[in-house]
Amino acid sequence: MNRNKREKEFYSLDVGDSTFTVLKRYQNLRPIGSGAQGIVCSAYDHNLERNVAIKKLSRPFQNQTHAKRAYRELVLMKCVNHKNIIGLLNVFTPQKTQEEFQDVYLVMELMDANLCQVIQMELDHERLSYLLYQMLCGIKHLHAAGIIHRDLKPSNIVVKSDCTLKILDFGLARTAATGLLMTPYVVTRYYRAPEVILGMGYQANVDVWSIGCIMAEMVRGSVLFPGTDHIDQWNKVIEQLGTPSQEFLMKLNQSVRTYVENRPRYAGYSFEKLFPDVLFPADSEHNKLKASQARDLLSKMLVIDASKRISVDEALQHAYINVWYDPIEVEAPPPLITDKQLDEREHTVEEWKELIYKEVDWEERTKNGLIRGHQPPQHQHHQPPSASAAGVSDPTLSAPCWPGRYRPTGLLQMTINNNNNRTQRQQTQLPSYFLSGVRW
Repeated sequence: MNRNKREKEFYSLDVGDSTFTVLKRYQNLRPIGSGAQGIVCSAYDHNLERNVAIKKLSRPFQNQTHAKRAYRELVLMKCVNHKNIIGLLNVFTPQKTQEEFQDVYLVMELMDANLCQVIQMELDHERLSYLLYQMLCGIKHLHAAGIIHRDLKPSNIVVKSDCTLKILDFGLARTAATGLLMTPYVVTRYYRAPEVILGMGYQANVDVWSIGCIMAEMVRGSVLFPGTDHIDQWNKVIEQLGTPSQEFLMKLNQSVRTYVENRPRYAGYSFEKLFPDVLFPADSEHNKLKASQARDLLSKMLVIDASKRISVDEALQHAYINVWYDPIEVEAPPPLITDKQLDEREHTVEEWKELIYKEVDWEERTKNGLIRGHQPPQHQHHQPPSASAAGVSDPTLSAPCWPGRYRPTGLLQMTINNNNNRTQRQQTQLPSYFLSGVRW
């Protein structure tokens, strides 16, 4: 396209300390969050006639690590297509040539809030169970593509007011260094599995531990293992769950095993003490979900030894989860990752820049703004419709998916009533500003 014509496609505006230069189709930009990876604005897309989120990657070419992360995120977002993974709608750069190339903008679905806000709400069993089911479906889809997340946490999981859930990112690359005796770095490690903390080998159920930690936080209203660093994180785990067996310790490398064996031994607590009935909502009438089932799932997810921990498939079949089981969602076709060396690639910054520019190449867009070959999230007819504000005890809240089964709706736009003895968290409606966009 002619350079002058392309220039007319863009406009600039200041967003906080940053300047966004975006296509004119995106209007009404409002900042909704920021982090180490970039700044996010909500916007209205006049082409698609819908609200979207626009993420400007933060200095993607400042070093090899940032450039590799940007390339990995972009490639995976273009390949993955599942209703429980955030959808990439567009990607663009305002720069005209590879030599000028500095900025990458990702356009994604706009959600209502992240899971951090939901954790502070009183959830009934249907909503808790359904959110966990969707996490497991999303993670299973990533696993089908050979992506083991290893860094799942509430801030990277987003929800809409109709109770649909999506995972925002793709976790740690396989080459990312972690371990108990490594130099600490600033990340949220509360949800990381023992095998990641201890620098061990890992398998797909490493992500089950993280989901277990998130579930525990949703039940308790506070972080289960709030470690201040890797070592304190391990201590928090064994203080509550107990020191693992010698069989597990023999799987550690010598230096880590020596440290772990020299720690005081802890008996740990039973799951009945860690998660007493008073923390759970009243038993469900619709789907016969109970506190005992939720506690049993927690006890199978939060197992230090990964060889004895439940798998994603087993969790999806658990009595607390399988009431929502839909083969179309659980067994969706795996994404095709064309770059088989995605995590192993090593390049100079300039080489990464060239690769990313080829991926971004804005002329690859279709007329409606979708990435070529990337269709809108499938199975929309399975998503529950929005509900009006009401208490969870009202059976009209749930929309039937098939005979005898109901899916919860109206997660964020209502005040949740609860008639049991839980008093630790305020029973309240989320402030309206949570519904204006993702709190990234």
